[in-house]
Amino acid sequence: MTIAAEPFTAAQPAPLAAGLRKTLILASLGGALEFYDFIVFVFFADVIGRLFFPPDVPDWVTQLEAFAIFGVGYFARPLGGVVMAHFGDKFGRKRIFMLSVFMMALPTLLIGCLPVYADIGYLAPVLLALMRVLQGAAIGGEAPGAWVFVSEHAGAQRTGLACGLLASGLVAGILLGSIVSTAIHAAYSTAAIASFAWRFPFLLGGFLGFVAIYLRQWLNETPIFQAMQARSALERSLPLKIVWRHHPRAIAISMALTWMLAAITTVVILMAPGLIRKLDGVPALVTFYSTDFATFAYGLSALLTGIMIDRFGTRRVAVILGPIMIAAVYGLFSPAAANPDFLLAISVLAGFGGGLSTLVPVTLMRGFPAAIRFSGASFSYNVAYAIAGGVTPVLVQAWSLKDRFGPAHYVALCVVIGIVATLISIRSNLLASDNAGF
Repeated sequence: MTIAAEPFTAAQPAPLAAGLRKTLILASLGGALEFYDFIVFVFFADVIGRLFFPPDVPDWVTQLEAFAIFGVGYFARPLGGVVMAHFGDKFGRKRIFMLSVFMMALPTLLIGCLPVYADIGYLAPVLLALMRVLQGAAIGGEAPGAWVFVSEHAGAQRTGLACGLLASGLVAGILLGSIVSTAIHAAYSTAAIASFAWRFPFLLGGFLGFVAIYLRQWLNETPIFQAMQARSALERSLPLKIVWRHHPRAIAISMALTWMLAAITTVVILMAPGLIRKLDGVPALVTFYSTDFATFAYGLSALLTGIMIDRFGTRRVAVILGPIMIAAVYGLFSPAAANPDFLLAISVLAGFGGGLSTLVPVTLMRGFPAAIRFSGASFSYNVAYAIAGGVTPVLVQAWSLKDRFGPAHYVALCVVIGIVATLISIRSNLLASDNAGF
């Protein structure tokens, strides 16, 4: 029998009470630090490729190898996420919330201490890949686990705010990685970075991860899980089995929205600098600055979007931000982007449109009942993101070779699919606790 979707009303705290503010802030801060640990690798992929692989191969091969190891983290996400979600539905959200940040902090710290190819040969990339597997498993449990944790604390009337604040924190982790990378490259020569300075961001990330563990010990278990536990309403069978059997529509809608999130983040934030430099010869520093501003706008918009979802509902937010995102991404890859002033302005607009991604956690939280919420959200999100994270760079790169607007076409298509999925979810009453009257 299908488990009925359950609104977030059990033991709901007063709106923005002191305890709720502390929970949202600490959870968002921890998410930012953990996402920094996962993403900082990409900012040093070039030097890592040269250090951890044989020196007598072409540069493009070492870059490919380094990004392949980066991708290992994405493919480890579904397994880690599903396993941790199972125990999160069975034994509590907080325990997994603590475990995920530990599983991220430790390998990040160890990456900063690893010997390189010149020291131990092919064992170096093997150890590096193992660390990325652990990081991927950790991030697979972190994002869905954090969304469940803050949403169940916040209650139905504050789901958007909770998810928006957390999404803003995750984007802040990307921004922190970009800032640290810029600082390292400004402070040290290329030789010094290759010699020792590349280790600093990982050592810093490991330290910050353990700070996050310390902060999270002050958080309480969610009131909804406590209420289910008190009335013996926890799912006794395999939660993921219930998800597959009774909630296929929720899975499909959640995956479509997750693909949209992956497309926006990968293309607009991570790939745009390199693509724009190749298309129009824009100086690297200009593209980096533009991306930093876009990332800042992305994080701010994620929070504002969450607030708007609580106030106006998901449908209105989707139909407003969707066209903004589509228009901005076409501007980002237009010939006009060769003008630094235009590039900066359109990057900020694209980042603001990226707030559309806050629809993803809100949909995931409202689409699955409490007893299997963690498993349903984690499976849908991590499987979709693993596929999209691996496919998107390849498709976008190939499309850009044939059409300069190829990356924009790809993002626009994903946004349209995401908006349609949102509208279908509302029309079918999947979002049972969408409290804006739709």
